Amino acid sequence: MSDFNLSTFSDAIADIAAAAAPATASFATHHWTSTAFHWRDGYFVTAEEAVEAGEEIELTFSSGEAVKAELVGRDPSTGTAVLKPAGAPSVPSLVKADAVRPGNLAVVAGNSDGTSLATFGTVGEVGPAWRSMRGGTIDRRINLAVNAGGRFEGGPVLDAKGGLIGMLLFGPRRRALVMPYETIERAVTTLREKGHVARGYLGAGLHPVRNGDTQGAMVMSLDDNGPAKAAGLSLGDIIVSWNAETVHGPRELIRKLGPDSAGALVTLGVVRGGENREVSLTIGEKPLS
Repeated sequence: MSDFNLSTFSDAIADIAAAAAPATASFATHHWTSTAFHWRDGYFVTAEEAVEAGEEIELTFSSGEAVKAELVGRDPSTGTAVLKPAGAPSVPSLVKADAVRPGNLAVVAGNSDGTSLATFGTVGEVGPAWRSMRGGTIDRRINLAVNAGGRFEGGPVLDAKGGLIGMLLFGPRRRALVMPYETIERAVTTLREKGHVARGYLGAGLHPVRNGDTQGAMVMSLDDNGPAKAAGLSLGDIIVSWNAETVHGPRELIRKLGPDSAGALVTLGVVRGGENREVSLTIGEKPLS
């Protein structure tokens, strides 16, 4: 006979969420309500896509206290934003989790206007480092099998000991995934220092193209002061490779323009008027918008 006790298990899940609740806060934008949580030193992290530029941010804590917060910076390449509330109440930080494996329990804590939220599921996948759609290097691929709505986005994902695995984000088709602790830590450090994370800048508007055996990213526009124009790229050029690695379209090219690409010297394979040629250029740093 199994010693498993459903009531004990239920209480354990609730206890994990309750211990994390004081570290969480909620904020509402014009479109939705999301969760943020205390990282350390009075700084909070949340999902970058939940924060709207120029909109006033007010964090509501589990105590019910509401405090205005400043947007310190945002990093679209890792989906991380950093907030700094003014005169926030003293709240705990969450401790990094141990190694996580597929099948491990995952508890997601959320906050909605000061009311604590909680849901749980399992870690569905733990994979190697990967590159986000906006060129960010993500330390581990962690996908969740969990039922979590939009109010949980930006909330902490915890293991069975209450350790912090990372932050809940939603990928394509609203698939739940985790931005790992290590990636957040790197982004927070840079955002606190600079207010932004540098992104590679080509200075060209691109469009996918397939012409017979040729497929790649066609140059549709050029920024006057961009690296692409300075290097001699022309309208109609089809970029087919990056440092001899095949590029099938703009999406692959954009993924290569991550923070670590700024300042790099690269060789682009280009098809111009049916002829193959190479163009060398130095990737710039994307201007702040």
